[in-house]
Amino acid sequence: MPHRDKQGSMLGHELELLMSERQRLLQVVGATAALVASLDSNVLPQGAIKSANLVSSTLNALPEETLRDALAAVRAEIEEEERVVGS
Repeated sequence: MPHRDKQGSMLGHELELLMSERQRLLQVVGATAALVASLDSNVLPQGAIKSANLVSSTLNALPEETLRDALAAVRAEIEEEERVVGS
């Protein structure tokens, strides 16, 4: 039985790590989406257009729910920073 408890504990720990990593990835994706949305392709350097298109098409390929979660993760982080700065 102790072996089973240890396995359960290890799986729980691994799940926590994966959820934490997912949250960080959602924040990166959300911040990237916000950045891409604010870009003006008419003023981007020629060398940046290909990269911006790649990022944009990759973001567009995400499931809508994932992109919503990503934007929400960034919004929550921004709101938290504003509260701390405003205090």
